[in-house]
Amino acid sequence: MKRLRAAFAAVALTTATLAALPAAVPPPAVAVDAAVVPVGPAAATDWSAAVVESTMARYTPSTIGGWSYPVGLYLYGQYLTYRRTHDARYLAYIKNYVDRFVKSDGSIDQSFGSLDSMQAGRLLVILHHETGQDRYRKAAQKIRDRLNTYPRTSDGGFWHADTSSRAHQLWADGVYMMNPFLVEYGEEFGDSAYADDEAARQLAVYGGHLQVANGLLKHAYDESKSASWADPATGLAPEHWCRAVGWYAMAIVNVLDAIPASQPRRPQLLTIFGKLAAALERYQDPATGRWFQVIDKGGRGDNWTETSCSSMFAYALARGAQQHYLDPHYADVARRGYRGVLAELSVGADGRTDLAGISVGTNVGDYAYYVARTRAVNDFHGLGAFLIMNEQLRSGVS
Repeated sequence: MKRLRAAFAAVALTTATLAALPAAVPPPAVAVDAAVVPVGPAAATDWSAAVVESTMARYTPSTIGGWSYPVGLYLYGQYLTYRRTHDARYLAYIKNYVDRFVKSDGSIDQSFGSLDSMQAGRLLVILHHETGQDRYRKAAQKIRDRLNTYPRTSDGGFWHADTSSRAHQLWADGVYMMNPFLVEYGEEFGDSAYADDEAARQLAVYGGHLQVANGLLKHAYDESKSASWADPATGLAPEHWCRAVGWYAMAIVNVLDAIPASQPRRPQLLTIFGKLAAALERYQDPATGRWFQVIDKGGRGDNWTETSCSSMFAYALARGAQQHYLDPHYADVARRGYRGVLAELSVGADGRTDLAGISVGTNVGDYAYYVARTRAVNDFHGLGAFLIMNEQLRSGVS
């Protein structure tokens, strides 16, 4: 479990207060009722704990939702907060959620016919590590075994889902849904030889298809070129949807953290990540520090900055700089994004946090489709990404 522990150690910080932002930069503000209170050393608020406490107050483990990747993402962020705070309630909540689906004999009523359905498998690995209970290993192994027969493109990329409507398709989202789970599964259960190679292969195959000359990734690729959105020549989707790219950015960091330095595909992954980071710096909104729903078209009046992807990019750039995958100056790009996301956080009259500007779940589409998506408050895509980002950046970027 060495690498999983190392990944968590990066966010298991010892202080319980928000560290000061660089003195030269004024802190962002968080609205409290009608007033505006600065977020910074005077506020000394643990925003991860505040988000977790607010979410646990809104939902019980039984009402938070079914087995799904948005809930899985959020609860992974809650686990990172638990790792730092050691508040046993946070882990108990996660266990109570997972135990709705995993029986005492380790059976789990999921077919795992899509990559999306695999993301919450990270919680199975976590709970095995924390409790030692074999039922979580058995449930996690069902995902691992499913990969043996899961459909692939001709060059080995896992389809987004095993359905006719997703056949032959690679969505950038998918690399996060399966690969962080896979490398953590490999470390926990002694299967790293397969897991590390497979995860690196998936990131390389997806990146090879989806990354274009500007460094960004298109949302999706259809090998059959038959999808309504697919370019007839390239098979690519028309736009760079920010959260799809955010999923990829977080996944490539998680996989680079896990695979050995000698892994043959590591140089290719570092090249992909470097080109992506340069593009993210180029397209970062100078006014807010966030990124736009359609990343490269921020100049259009109906485009808008989106909170979940901005959190994902801030995390990935910060971690990339910290781990020397990227040039150190990307830490500054990450801090600008972090401050931009904090500006979307507010505290209501009920004392609970609200995180705004989050795109709801989204299929592949055109520009008009993306910018018309509902901008939700407290959507789990945004809450989970926020927690992952905040645990990386709350005490600065080394």
